Amino acid sequence: MNPEHAYKSVALIRGFEEHLPDLKAAGKIQGSMHLCNGQEAIPVGACAAIENRDALMVTYRGHGWAIARGIPLPDLFAEIMGRDSGLCGGRGGSAFFSSAEHGFLGENSIVGAGVPIAAGSALAARFDGRGSVTFVSIGEGAMNQGSVHEALNFAAVFQLPLVMVIENNLYSELTPIASMIATATLAERGPAYGIPAVRVDGNDVDEVESAVREAAVRARDGGGPGIIEAMTERLVGHYDLDPQHYRPQGEIESARQREPLVRLRATIGSERASEIDRAVEATLSNAIAEADAVPFPSSDTAREHLYA
Repeated sequence: MNPEHAYKSVALIRGFEEHLPDLKAAGKIQGSMHLCNGQEAIPVGACAAIENRDALMVTYRGHGWAIARGIPLPDLFAEIMGRDSGLCGGRGGSAFFSSAEHGFLGENSIVGAGVPIAAGSALAARFDGRGSVTFVSIGEGAMNQGSVHEALNFAAVFQLPLVMVIENNLYSELTPIASMIATATLAERGPAYGIPAVRVDGNDVDEVESAVREAAVRARDGGGPGIIEAMTERLVGHYDLDPQHYRPQGEIESARQREPLVRLRATIGSERASEIDRAVEATLSNAIAEADAVPFPSSDTAREHLYA
């Protein structure tokens, strides 16, 4: 990927999420949020390998994936602010929104639940003749969920066009993943299912894109599912009010030396990066203003989309 394009994409996600705590402090966002600061290279790289016909399912930490997938920023801000957005009319909020128009099947706050849903989407792709692939992102802790094991086994047996990206940020909520598994990696579980799996540097946009593209081509050609374990580090807490007392002193500062925005800035130069930063901030400010003008949903619609 062109380094300037990669930097702009990562900076857009970072800037989007850095505005959210301020909007919450101003009373414009309710509830907790799960931010992806430091992990942006994974959705940017992965979505570069995803075609328009493909489907994407993500976790509750899904803002970056939505932006990388091309969902309009004003709609995203409006949705998180509980406005009558063009996505879910404010019903999805930060952790549950979706956009069928963009092949974005949505976020899911049940750990690992996106994988069986994605397997169903991949199964449908076997019959609809569109040649689509379904992509799903999960956190590293979700690999210990029974539903994930069942879905991966099902996908392998039926050779479904499914690509799963594990965003391994080293912590499963507040618990280090190293204390939860006996293996050195999560990728090495793949062969037990008969699924090709690789571990990549999740802070490298190009490395992520290459791995996801290879798995996508194989899946599209009938080669079955693939797993990519993308290694990264959170620069923020598990959720926006997480004090992170469980993290060793100096760990976050160390991670800031390796994060994707710092790497890309070094590649394109500080002057060019600053120009892009100013353009990104203008784009985000305009999107917030547009979202702020969207009305709240009418109380008359409260019973819509409910079963009788």
